[in-house]
Amino acid sequence: MQKKGIRFYLRIYCKILAQDLKSKMSYRADFIISTVGMIFTNISGFVSFWILFRSFPSLNGWSYYEMLFLYGFSLVSITPVQCFFDNNWSLRQNVYSGDFIKYCFRPINLFFYYQSEVFDIKGLGQLAFGIGTLIYAWVKIGLPFSVLMLLKMTVFLLTASLVMIALQNAAAASCFWIENSFYVLDLVCRFKDYAKYPITIFSPVFRFIFTFLMPIAFIAYYPSLVVLRPDAVPLLSWLSPLVGIAFFFVSYKIWMRGAMKYSGTGS
Repeated sequence: MQKKGIRFYLRIYCKILAQDLKSKMSYRADFIISTVGMIFTNISGFVSFWILFRSFPSLNGWSYYEMLFLYGFSLVSITPVQCFFDNNWSLRQNVYSGDFIKYCFRPINLFFYYQSEVFDIKGLGQLAFGIGTLIYAWVKIGLPFSVLMLLKMTVFLLTASLVMIALQNAAAASCFWIENSFYVLDLVCRFKDYAKYPITIFSPVFRFIFTFLMPIAFIAYYPSLVVLRPDAVPLLSWLSPLVGIAFFFVSYKIWMRGAMKYSGTGS
């Protein structure tokens, strides 16, 4: 079978995305309500963050606006997993019902086809909210702006998002081996709430866990230091793009290994 190139997959994705958006827009009331709900969820999260930290001038050496920068950074970096990989939440049902078998007979990459079937457009509201928070914190901190700085932000945001995508991929793929896999996926996604805090506020045990075992520190903390504190960037911050790429590759292999072993029994 002829190997498909990037242009082929991009063309296929655009067609699948168009069909998905058409189906969503046919239920406009549901779309509007869910979008408004997502906006209010982000607003309530921001208000909770503001109430919690506004009264403190600093927290373990981190100012309020630096914390706000981390908050916005985490919102932007977790947006891709919500927009492009939301179908992971349905993987367990598809595997147990036997419906997953239909994806196994398409002449394209199985992972690509399954993930591209759903695009959560509500995540764009979160993206806008996160970018707005980042810009506001950036101005308040007084960070310099340059093309190089913007390029660094883009690279580190994109690679940071790969960490959350990798965690969700691996957690979702556990359904190929574990019956009650929902709790694995739910637990991993709950951990992302800790990504908006600097790991220096946690005990050494949790610092180790959030860096090497459940690497949520690479979602916001380590990559943001390249911009926030350029004069004292730790090695792990510079390595964060490689960590994101490596974790995504491993999670892809885990996901595909489980999919290839799928028997279609629905058990």
